[in-house]
Amino acid sequence: MRATFFRQANWEILKMAIADKLVLQRQHHLKWRALDRLELVLMMICGVLCFGFSLSVMFDIVTRTIGHPWLWLQEVTSTLFVYAIFIGAAVATRRNDHLYLTAISESLHGTSRMIVEIIIRIVVLGVASCLIWFGYINYLRGFGSFRLPSGTPIASLYAVIPLSAVLIALFTIEQLVNGIRTGFDHPESAEELIIPPVETSIGRGV
Repeated sequence: MRATFFRQANWEILKMAIADKLVLQRQHHLKWRALDRLELVLMMICGVLCFGFSLSVMFDIVTRTIGHPWLWLQEVTSTLFVYAIFIGAAVATRRNDHLYLTAISESLHGTSRMIVEIIIRIVVLGVASCLIWFGYINYLRGFGSFRLPSGTPIASLYAVIPLSAVLIALFTIEQLVNGIRTGFDHPESAEELIIPPVETSIGRGV
């Protein structure tokens, strides 16, 4: 009974540690806590996609080298690559790691920063809207084309475009609402500003 309790406790601690590593706390005043779990899931999906992409490329190279290529690997590789790009763009929007002119906005303060931050996110929201509309049209047209050698509709490759755009729009709206309510210009915490020292010596005897 006690061993089971400690195993469950250790598992919960491990899950919390993983979540803390994957969910970025920087600029958390612009985020809704309810979407932290979504960010965690998207980060895990990106990791799986990148790992699968690397694995499929390796197997593609090996099978071609030995003279027995697996032709379907090219489809898997391209699918993983495209999905990783668009899902990565969505989660990067939530983490403020992509699509923003941070060098301009972070150099400003007060009303000027508020205006620039809002304009930047309105532009991103416009791009996301275009991706939703035209991505969905492209997805529907993809049912008329097929991928070789599997013969699956190419729409399976295009499906991630409007899905990613919906997430980008959601995260942009999240930041707009919270930024207008609480302000974009919040100083980072001391923990986020600390840069850990880098050990440069090869050994103690050097």
